Amino acid sequence: MRARIEARSFALRCRVYYEDTDAGGVVYYVNYLKFMERARTERLRELGYSQFELAADGLLFVVHSAEARYHAPARLDDELLITADVIELNRASLRFRQQVRRVADEKLLCEGQFMVACVRADSFRPRAIPEALRSAFADAGLSPAGE
Repeated sequence: MRARIEARSFALRCRVYYEDTDAGGVVYYVNYLKFMERARTERLRELGYSQFELAADGLLFVVHSAEARYHAPARLDDELLITADVIELNRASLRFRQQVRRVADEKLLCEGQFMVACVRADSFRPRAIPEALRSAFADAGLSPAGE
């Protein structure tokens, strides 16, 4: 079942450190993907689920596909706001819409969409998102249309 959904927004704040930048003090492009991964992980944590505990239960979330567009550079010491909004909840996957903005001026730096698949930790084969986790998304306003 595919469902387009809108939910309560989630955002994570972080700082750009020297290790995130190139020699010119600009955030290296792949690090935006890392920032967005952290926001998705914290989104799950906000719902009461840690990646560590899910893996111990034999469940992993893996990125199936990623799309990113870069608009402007972040620089050393910038404070960033990274959103992680679920826009589609399927039987065995979630689609996130994400943005990275600089806090000081709210400038959009990077945006993207990520399809994250739920898989078995032992075989990496798809599995249904557990009902308790689906319910946690529903409680956060993420219920599929028609339910």
